[in-house]
Parts: sequence; C-alpha cells; structure tokens
Amino acid sequence: MRVLKEFFRNVRPIEYVIFFGSIAAIVLSFVLTKNTDYLQLTASLIGALALILVAKGNVIGQILSVIFSVFYGVISYFCGYYGEIITYLGMSAPVAVLAVISWLKNPFRGNRSEVTVNHLRWQEYPVIFAISLIVSVAFFFILRALDTPNLWWSTVSVLTSCMAMLLCVRRSPFYACAYCVNDLVLIVLWTLMSVREQTYIAMVVCFVVFFVNDIYGLTNWLRLRKTQQETLRNEEA
Repeated sequence: MRVLKEFFRNVRPIEYVIFFGSIAAIVLSFVLTKNTDYLQLTASLIGALALILVAKGNVIGQILSVIFSVFYGVISYFCGYYGEIITYLGMSAPVAVLAVISWLKNPFRGNRSEVTVNHLRWQEYPVIFAISLIVSVAFFFILRALDTPNLWWSTVSVLTSCMAMLLCVRRSPFYACAYCVNDLVLIVLWTLMSVREQTYIAMVVCFVVFFVNDIYGLTNWLRLRKTQQETLRNEEA
C-alpha cells in the first residue's frame, strides 16, 4: 500500500493528462470503427500504460512491455506481418526481460520505481546501430522468404525496434527517439493495412498515441537525468 501511495504521489499532472487522453483516444477509435477485436483493444491499453510507466523510469513498464509484445505478436500474425511477429515475440519480449533485469539492478538510490538514467559513451551508439543494422539485414531475407507485406517498411521497423530496445537495456534517454521513429513506421504499416480493413484504423490510432507517449518519455528522461545529477551533486557537497 505504501508503494502505491508513493507512486501516485510522484505522478505529475501532465502524466495523468497523457495517460487518460491516450485511453480515451484508443477506446474512441475502437468504438467509432465498430471494431470487435478486443485483442487489439487490450493490447493498445496495455501498451499505453506500459509507455507512461517506462517514461517515468518505472520497471513495471518494462514488465508490461513483455505482455504487450505477446499480444501484438498475435495481432500481427493474423495480418501476415511476420516481421512484427518475429520482432516482438523473438526480439522485443526477450530484450524487455533483459531490460527488467538491468533496471532492477540499477534503481536510483534504492528506489525501485525509478531507474538510474545512464550516460552512454559516444562509442556505444555506433555499436548499437551496427548491431541493429546487422539484425535488420538478416531479417530482410527472412521476411522476404515469408512473402511479408510491405517488406521494406517491415525491415525498417525491425531496425528501429532493435535500436530502441538496446538503448532501453542500456538505460539511455534516447531509447525514446528510436521508438518515436518506430512509431511513425508502424503508423504507415497499419495505415496500409487499414486501407483493406477499416477496423485496423484503431491500430493506427494506437501508434499515434504511442508516438505522443514516447515524445514525453524523451523529455521526462532528460528531466530525470538532470534531477538525478543535481541530487548526487548535493549529496557529495
């Protein structure tokens, strides 16, 4: 109970606005498109909650990301988006588990609800990009063999997802930049799908909501980094 009280005491007004606004947009799009796929609705709501918690540096957000990956993988299967299935079930979910471990090992001053924001050396960024590029090239040939729709967009999705997840594990604020690009790619992918089936408009709205959440994630993590630095400086003084 004390943990819950502490959590809600630290929720900023803007976070309530973003979260409940996200929920309203997702539910409204689901109703207006007369969508009956409650798997989509459930996945979208879990994803929205996960993102606002990740934006706060709360490890529970990463745990929910694992659950979202499973739901999203199933949804992608029914659409033939094999890239998304492989990405989220074969890569996102396992890497999110690694992120959970990394975040639990690095709480800020023992506070499990806030991870310590990391400062990556500049040399790490080219390495992360190189790994992501190698993975995406390998996926390209796999996805082509599976006759995946919108092959190039699916490959870019793999690239941006891989970068975002690796940055998440390393606790870098710039994980959100990669996720923002990934959100835009997924908006394109699901828009192409919604041309054939109107109910997939709900997935487009879902990733528009995710885009807004990830922008907030970047700004909040930069704020957290500054606050943590000031706290540590004051303790040393």
